[in-house]
Parts: sequence; structure tokens; C-alpha cells
Amino acid sequence: MKTIFITGATSGIGLATAELLASQNYRLILCGRNTEKLIQLKAELSEKTNVHVLEFDVRDKNAVAEKIESLPTDFQKIDVLINNAGNAHGLDSIDEGSDEDWDAMIDINVKGLLYVSQNIIPQMKGRKDGHIINIGSTAGKEVYPKGNVYCGSKHAVDAITTGMRLDLNPYKIKVGAVNPGLVETNFSAVRFKGDKERADKVYQGYKALQPQDVAEVILFAITRPPHLNITDLTMMCTAQASSTIVLKDEK
Repeated sequence: MKTIFITGATSGIGLATAELLASQNYRLILCGRNTEKLIQLKAELSEKTNVHVLEFDVRDKNAVAEKIESLPTDFQKIDVLINNAGNAHGLDSIDEGSDEDWDAMIDINVKGLLYVSQNIIPQMKGRKDGHIINIGSTAGKEVYPKGNVYCGSKHAVDAITTGMRLDLNPYKIKVGAVNPGLVETNFSAVRFKGDKERADKVYQGYKALQPQDVAEVILFAITRPPHLNITDLTMMCTAQASSTIVLKDEK
């Protein structure tokens, strides 16, 4: 039974991935900041597979190291790391952006990914075996108006993924990225700081990707044979042609 480590596992893509992988009998390490949600998720998924939860903020370098070090024996060998934790904060012109928003996006999307990876990669190198999937975004492939720092953080994920693959190639570690476009989650609610009306409008008039769609692609990637690595996969709903072109129903 492979052990899979998922950050940002209590909502959106992370939650859908945890639920799908539990149904496939993978051993799961589920990480997040919300203790109550983690406990509830463990109770639900433990009926299907072995689950361990870790409560920490990926921005806290020391907490990341301590929590991973604390893993019980049965969960210490991590076969697959899914760096899913990430957020967008604000949608502002570069001169009007909040430095708090900038810090949050860079610290979570970029540094958090690095902190978690840094603590898991050594064991994969030692075994010369492992798989890392970074959840990127179409925002890492193109830049859209007022997306400046968020797009920058996801471009960084794109570059770091390539850098990881180059550096870890001698150790037979697979490294790849899944880059979704518009996914109907709490993403926009977070970006717009709880403005539900504004967030809901993002997904009106068309069928956006669902978290389960991304989870299925992740499952596909981790079930490929040893000689095959999905290095860089971009996915969008049919209505979306780019970050700024989305076909919506006329009403």
C-alpha cells in the first residue's frame, strides 16, 4: 500500500483527492490548518483506508519539519507528495495591491511548497524512488490583468517543478505538475475575502471544472507505470479558452 501525503487536504482539490484516493485504498497523510476539519475527515476516510492527519501551516518552516518528523512508523515512508496547498488573495492592480496579500501568496504558494518538499525529498532520494505532484495553475502559464503576484507565484511553481525534475532525475524520482484553470471551489471566496456575491459570479453561466475532475487527473498521474511520468498537464473546462476568455450562456 502506497502512502500519499497531501497538503491543503480539508477543502477543494485536496479534499476531493483525499476522498478519491481513500476509495482506491491508498494510505493517506492529510495536512491542513483546521484541526476540527482534519479530525472529521480522518473519521470519515478511516472507514476506507489508513489515515493520519497533521495540523500545520505550510508557511511555518519549523512546524512543517516538526510535524513530518513526528509521523508514526507506519506512515514514515512517503511514496507520493501532492503539494496542493495554495491560495489567491485579492485581485488588484499592482500599485494597489496589499503587501499582506502578496506575503500570503508567496509564503503559501511558493515557500510552503518548498518547506514541505525539503522535508520529504531526502527519504525519496535515499530509496531512489518517489513521486511529487505540484498543483499549479493556468495562472502559471499566462498572466492576466490584476493577477500580477498570484500569477507570479504560480509561474514560480512552474519553474520550481522543472527545477525539481532536473535535480531529482538521478534519483529516479518522478516530478510533475497539474495545472487547472477555473475550478469551482472556495478559491474565489478566499480571493475576494468572503464576498460571496462576487465569488459566486465567477462560476455563473458555464460549467467550471469540479475538484473531482482534478482529483481524477492526479489519480491517473500516480497510477502510470514506472517508466512514464506526467510532467506538465494543463486542464480547463470546455468553456474556458484562456484566463480571460470564458464562454458563458447568454441570459
